[in-house]
Amino acid sequence: MTGLAYLFPGQGSQYVGMGRALCEAMPEARATFGEASEVLGLDLAALCYEGPEEFLALTANVQPAILTVSVAVARTLEARGARRPVLVAGHSLGEYSALVCAGALAFRDAVRLVRRRGEFMQETIPAGEGAMAAILGLEPSEVEALCHEVAKGEVVSCANYNSPGQVVVSGHREAVGRAVAAARARGARRAVPLPVSAPFHCALMAPAAARLQAELDRVEIHQPAVPVVTNVEAEPTQDPARIRDLLVSQVVCPVRWDASLRRMAAAGVTLFAEVGPGKVLAGLVRRTLDGIPCVNVEDPSGLAALGA
Repeated sequence: MTGLAYLFPGQGSQYVGMGRALCEAMPEARATFGEASEVLGLDLAALCYEGPEEFLALTANVQPAILTVSVAVARTLEARGARRPVLVAGHSLGEYSALVCAGALAFRDAVRLVRRRGEFMQETIPAGEGAMAAILGLEPSEVEALCHEVAKGEVVSCANYNSPGQVVVSGHREAVGRAVAAARARGARRAVPLPVSAPFHCALMAPAAARLQAELDRVEIHQPAVPVVTNVEAEPTQDPARIRDLLVSQVVCPVRWDASLRRMAAAGVTLFAEVGPGKVLAGLVRRTLDGIPCVNVEDPSGLAALGA
């Protein structure tokens, strides 16, 4: 297998104004926003274009917003005969965008699911009780060990293995604070709290995972047309039952992004395209893999990079 892989961004890639240039130029993008707005009962274009930023950043809002922008880009690429991917993957929330692109999930179902997913995550832990932090410059095994050492009966664990030397931890606020202090004491290049509204991808999200399971049980998942490299296993799959199970597990399990990128490179991927807002994933590709470029496609100027 050689060729192109699509990567879809997750929460944190949003910004006020995202999607506007594409929607002004491309009918497929406008139609995608209209479909999402109908499903949600809110003007998603106004939310993305105008914010305000603090309202866009709410978990229940930003998840369907990023999904919609990403799918709008993917649909525009497809309509214009762009080069097709041989693998797809998405970071956390982005996995839903990847599944829509691959034909495993209907877009309308995905919009509803991520809206509910965001609500469940937000409602699981009272505001201020959970936290996340990025730790740079330590090996994953070191971060895992320090989380174990500082837990003291609370939850703190690795939530995202983003790239070599970049691990995000998640859990109870005080435990995450102890992990940050321990990381600094061990010589981490940086250890900084993240501006998030909930502690994602850790055991504290178990109630949200159980509620999401009930929602997923009501949704049809098809065999994807191209393999999807999942966050939980960092392996490609086209098994609908496995996809359903892994979407539930993903809520409490770490995102194995660096391993996912290496798996795709080993499968022969020679070009990545970050399909959706921002350039977070392009940066992670650059830090994880040598010599494999990643182009960003989110507005009309980026379409040409994939022959659209």
